[in-house]
Amino acid sequence: MSDSSKIEQLQKKRQEAVLGGGPERIEVQHKRGRLTARERIDLLLDNGSFRETDMFVTHRTYDFNLDQRKVLSDSVVTGWGTIDGRLIYVFSQDFTVFGGSLGEVHAEKVCKIMDMALKNGAPIIGLNDSGGARIQEGVVSLGAYADIFLRNTLASGVIPQISAVMGPCAGGAVYSPALTDFIFMVRNSSYMFVTGPDVVKTVTHEEVDFEELGGADVHGSTSGVCHYVADNESDCLYMIRTLLSYLPQNNLEDPPFAATTDDRLRTEERLDTIVPDDPSKPYEIRDAIRMIVDNGAFFEIHEHYAPNIVVGFARLGGHSVGIVANQPAVLAGVLDINSSDKAARFVRFCDSFNIPIITFVDVPGFLPGTSQEHHGIIRHGAKLLYAFCEATVPKITIITRKAYGGAYDVMSSKHIRGDLNLAWPSAELAVMGPEGAVNIIFRKELEESPNPDQRRAELVAEYREKFANPYIAASRGYIDDVIEPRLTRPRLINALEMLSNKRDRNPAKKHGNIPL
Repeated sequence: MSDSSKIEQLQKKRQEAVLGGGPERIEVQHKRGRLTARERIDLLLDNGSFRETDMFVTHRTYDFNLDQRKVLSDSVVTGWGTIDGRLIYVFSQDFTVFGGSLGEVHAEKVCKIMDMALKNGAPIIGLNDSGGARIQEGVVSLGAYADIFLRNTLASGVIPQISAVMGPCAGGAVYSPALTDFIFMVRNSSYMFVTGPDVVKTVTHEEVDFEELGGADVHGSTSGVCHYVADNESDCLYMIRTLLSYLPQNNLEDPPFAATTDDRLRTEERLDTIVPDDPSKPYEIRDAIRMIVDNGAFFEIHEHYAPNIVVGFARLGGHSVGIVANQPAVLAGVLDINSSDKAARFVRFCDSFNIPIITFVDVPGFLPGTSQEHHGIIRHGAKLLYAFCEATVPKITIITRKAYGGAYDVMSSKHIRGDLNLAWPSAELAVMGPEGAVNIIFRKELEESPNPDQRRAELVAEYREKFANPYIAASRGYIDDVIEPRLTRPRLINALEMLSNKRDRNPAKKHGNIPL
């Protein structure tokens, strides 16, 4: 065979591989409103940067006549490229080939690219679109899943791992995304569940469809499995690119710095009046966050799940930061089971990847009630406490209003290694709110008072004047400074730069035992 014929053969094989399951299956994929595996990669990565690996791999199965149905690349596309010029590894399951099912060689390709990502210290992105295990390969496909799960676990906290669920993801397949740092899903197009609607109906007699059981909105708001719900695949892939702009390549790097045109010394007078005079009146904490961060850009994570706490990424003076904030506009910003889990996971991610944590505190305490107690609010609240205690990245806290009870301790207080703890003049630091405190402290006096309502109002006013302020805590050094709200942005940027060389470490150990 001549050299030109060999090149023609190579080109023919490449063209064959790019077609995946063939034009008809590609057309079906498009009719479902879904892109193909390679189209997704092209949208995700910088133009022309993708370098595919294992294009000529085929499966090795002979049972059930599979030896007559071999497709180049099998059912997953793997390789590397760049996002904003930074190295990224990626695998994209190809639903046009065997329904994207995972078998031995599929897993080998994924494991190979994950190993490369870990060795070279760069993020790995998985684009999931699979019918599940390749049944024809039996237990081999189950072992193949476990090979991937192990690598997800070993890579955790070393390189960022991001999963996009672009179609079905069911059974054992769900646990690889669940082990990664962030999961993106597409509304009305993707779903995740351990057991499908048919099995659910057989076992529990519940009538439920795919979307109700494990759709993007369900996992984005009810289960908390999904961190970001996109309206379409293009939006999903664009938001992954945006997320990566805040993250370092690996746990040995600092997050990327991005120069900003937003004045580092900018003050925001509207912050002086954002907290209502009435301590029971809500306000929107995200408005305050956007006034403070660079160009008002806040990339929120888990927006629709446990909305009584807000988490996400932003920049201050060009520095990437993670933000955790109680949300007084939802349940008065109280901490409960779901919000504790949500914030704890986010704090641990930021700490793993050297991202400073900014905490805005307006919390009346933990949510009371038998449901919360019986479902383990103690254990779940301890997760958030553990996460903040464990974190060694720069931690800056701003108390905007309420900081009551144990929730004051939990929300990155000075006592759990907060580096700089600031308060606005509207801050109230106390064991509990004035009404509750008065009812306990003066219970007997109120019982004996001829006019208990009037006396209670007087005592509440006295208690509020004495304790509902930041100055007692400041006098003990629990608060480093009380600042005008308008100065929050320049003070935070200054603090970040002051803490840029912070060095702190935890006692030597294999790992701690977070109260899961």
